[in-house]
Amino acid sequence: MASDRDISRQLQASVLDAHHSTRHLQLIGSGSKRFYGREAKGEILSLSAHSGIVGYEPTELVITARAGTPLEEIEQALTEKGQMLPFEPPRFSGGGTIGGAIAAGLSGPRRPWGGAPRDLLLGIKLLDGQGRILNFGGQVMKNVAGYDLSRLMAGALGTLGILLEVSVKVLPKPPQEHTLTFYSEDHNTWTLIRDILGKAIPVTATYSRGNRHKLRLACNKHRLKRIQTECGLETVDHQEEFWQALRDQELDFFQRKAPLWRISLPPAARLGLADETLNEWSNALRWLVSEKPGEEIRTLVERQAGHAVLFRNGDRTGERFHPLQPRVAEIQRKLKQVFDPKGIFNPGRHYPHY
Repeated sequence: MASDRDISRQLQASVLDAHHSTRHLQLIGSGSKRFYGREAKGEILSLSAHSGIVGYEPTELVITARAGTPLEEIEQALTEKGQMLPFEPPRFSGGGTIGGAIAAGLSGPRRPWGGAPRDLLLGIKLLDGQGRILNFGGQVMKNVAGYDLSRLMAGALGTLGILLEVSVKVLPKPPQEHTLTFYSEDHNTWTLIRDILGKAIPVTATYSRGNRHKLRLACNKHRLKRIQTECGLETVDHQEEFWQALRDQELDFFQRKAPLWRISLPPAARLGLADETLNEWSNALRWLVSEKPGEEIRTLVERQAGHAVLFRNGDRTGERFHPLQPRVAEIQRKLKQVFDPKGIFNPGRHYPHY
């Protein structure tokens, strides 16, 4: 079996060869998020062999792992110590690696209360487009003066470099979580959820679809009873499998053939479309299944200070992510030039030119 050093050298050699010959590389871990973003181009470079936990310090709340390490392996090690990845990364198709979770920048239902991948990323080891192995950050929260370049890789979809190792902050796992289910008309939903959040109730996830709503709470049964009495919520469900299905998009809502949109909006904003939505994150995240033109959807969202991503289905050669403002697009172009000057990594995955 090849050692970690051998695998790193093989990856480095592949990148150097691609750099010198200006050959495009399509970076693939487990492939669970291959559907996300525009269609990538180039020769497939598998990263899955670069796997394994490098270090785990439960008392320091930090884990360091090679990017190809399966999420299942990471979460098993954390569970044994009563800890978790706070951003609750999705496991599409039942797979996923820690590197892919960071590169995609996607979070599950716990995100507003646990943080996003970029918030929890402490440090990285990166192989850039010139074959250089670079280290950014460390294993503590306050470890840099100036720009924290490691966080640029969260959501970059491998367009800036190959993640070799990542150090991520972890948190204690709640001893108990319970789910409250209630029914309310759409126009009252945000008011109800806002009032519940205002009571300092330990919410860890929300779900709304039509007039049916769910809240996941981290508390013991005594506190749960008190919350039920204060808020007038009566139905209690133990639904860990439901939240996992929501995280991994296994619910019926996500199984339709029409394009699926991921929309970020202020919680109280109204989308103004007749199509059905599924809402998370206290209404800040809206999932929309719609055949409407992308320009129409994005125009409506922009008017309310939001942005929209064509998450799944639709034309993968077209616009998937929300168009960038010119100044932001220029910054992104310059970052690409620094980390991957010949544009060999996942060309066109984000936008047509980078």
